[in-house]
Amino acid sequence: MPCGEIVILVDSSVWIDYFRGTPTPQADKLDSLLGTQRLLVGDLIVTEVLQGFREDKDFERARIALGAFATVQLGGYRVALRAAKNCRLLRARGVAVRKTIDTIIATKCIEDGFALLHSDRDFDPFVAHLGLKSVL
Repeated sequence: MPCGEIVILVDSSVWIDYFRGTPTPQADKLDSLLGTQRLLVGDLIVTEVLQGFREDKDFERARIALGAFATVQLGGYRVALRAAKNCRLLRARGVAVRKTIDTIIATKCIEDGFALLHSDRDFDPFVAHLGLKSVL
């Protein structure tokens, strides 16, 4: 990645609104970034998004669309260990972390310097306490 280039990981919370056509600031931001900004999708995010489709044709359309982006592996031992430490750190500060997958996503972004485009308040403690860069 060239020095200074901002790389954005797009969370399932945004993709779901985008595919549903739900007008949110985050879905609108995603729409404006398509084709102009380096966007990533995480392997676990693909699972979260695709598992929600009821119709095969919608599943296939989303699968093809998501497949056009570089995919990053969100887990692995290094991230898993750091995510556990981040969870413990937030808990020590009185913050209850609700979802393990969100902890892994936030930690991957923090560790690799990605910004996160999301519409999920569960990421707010990672922004406030751990330096997660949030788009919007």
